[in-house]
This record gives sequence, structure tokens and C-alpha cells, in this order.
Amino acid sequence: MSTVTPTPCVGRPRAFDTDDALAKALEVFWRKGFEGTSLTDLTQAMGINKPSLYAAFGNKEQLFLKAIELYEQRPCAFFYPALEQKTAYLVVESMLLGAASSLVDKSHPQGCLIVQGALTCSEAGQAIKDTLINRRRDGEIALCERLQRAKDEGDLPYDADPLLLARYVGTVLQGMAVQATSGICPDELRKVAELVLANFPRNDES
Repeated sequence: MSTVTPTPCVGRPRAFDTDDALAKALEVFWRKGFEGTSLTDLTQAMGINKPSLYAAFGNKEQLFLKAIELYEQRPCAFFYPALEQKTAYLVVESMLLGAASSLVDKSHPQGCLIVQGALTCSEAGQAIKDTLINRRRDGEIALCERLQRAKDEGDLPYDADPLLLARYVGTVLQGMAVQATSGICPDELRKVAELVLANFPRNDES
């Protein structure tokens, strides 16, 4: 457990758990978005004052980026772990069914922080928006490379287009994230995933 002992303006130094504080900041950003979250929202949720926040995490933008890193490392994160599946179909199945489950999980805010953050940023938050877009592109590249390997190994049909498939799956995942914030029920989201899987290209032998 990592701790930071900030030096407040008045009174004795107070230690706090930075991991716990970051998790609380993540939940606020997830619910309200980057621009919808104020410093007061953050300090109240994290249980610290502004000087302590700046000392431990930097400014609001830096805190948000740290929250994004934590978001991608959550135990329920499904995208990058899915790339380890044995076949292209299982990779995409793991991603889509993982999304159908995680995006509507009531134990945390609905939807995807990365997708929603990029959609709601104004020009003032362009740097954050660009960072989130690049994160999504990194995911697309990682999936494309995994599908290319599957094609090279004969796991996908010879005429399959790994880049187009990766963009297709990414577009579906982003749409599922938006639907999740609109109150779609888990069964309906799962049916979307199943429809995509029913039409996913597979070799007859795979």
C-alpha cells in the first residue's frame, strides 16, 4: 500500500492511501467525465485537500491520465487480456462478451471511460481527447496485429482483412459503450455481441 504524507497549510501532516484516493478519483471521472468533474468533486471524493492532490498527483489532467492507467489495469478489464485467447474467434468473443458484461455492471459506473471521455471533451480539453483517441488507436493496432497473426497461421480465411476486422470490432465495442450509458439491458447488449460473432469470419477447419 503506497502512502503520501502531504504538508497541509495548517495542522499536522496527514498520510493518506494514494491507491485508494486514485480509485475514488477514477470513479468520479467515470461518472462525470473529465470536463464534468471539478476539483471540488475530486477532493471531496478522495478525502484530501487541493494542495495534497497537487502534491501527490499533479494537476487535474495528470490525475485523469493516472486514473486512465488504473482503469485499464482493473481486474474486470477485458480488451487486452482477450488478445491472449487461442483463436481469432475466441479473441473477439472474449472482447464482446466481456464488454456486454462489464459495460453494464452495476458495481461501477456504466459505459467506457475512454470512449465517453473522448466524446464529451470540448476544445479546451483537446489534449485529453487526443490522448484518449490515441489509446483507442493503440487498441485497434493491437487487435489488428493479433488478427494478422491469426490469418498468417490459417486461423482466419485467406481473404480476411485484419485491419478492417479490427476497426469493425472496435466500432461495435464503442457503440456498445454508448448504449450502456443509455440504459440498455444486459441481455440486449449480449444479443448485439452474439450477432457480431455469428457473422465473424472463420476457417472451416478452425
